[in-house]
Amino acid sequence: QELLDFPPAPKLTVMGRLDPARASQSELRGEAVFYGKGQCAACHTPPYFTDNSMHNLRTERFFKSKMINGRLASADGPIKTFPLRGIKDSPPYLHDDRLMTLEDTVEFFNLVLGLKLTSEEKADLTAFMRAL
Repeated sequence: QELLDFPPAPKLTVMGRLDPARASQSELRGEAVFYGKGQCAACHTPPYFTDNSMHNLRTERFFKSKMINGRLASADGPIKTFPLRGIKDSPPYLHDDRLMTLEDTVEFFNLVLGLKLTSEEKADLTAFMRAL
């Protein structure tokens, strides 16, 4: 069972929050974005940063339907919330590996959720995710 555990996250408390004595200022600001403007914690709740639920992001708003290998690609549909613990060690991201980096992932959700994060907020959020 130890093989199935998450990698160590020495900056997190047992409740899944950053320990201010160990975290950088950027990581702390990123944690604030995660729980605030970024709305990440609505689905990615600590300590494992998942709600084990399905969510439909309705990404079809951003592309036109087309045929791919004889099948109509028109919507992603619901996808399961991925646990974010150890996320830095498991690229590529999203259910179908379409996002190569954590920066890509933050930008994807920034666009899909209409968050309007600043460049600094995105960088800080990425720093926080690397601490998970």
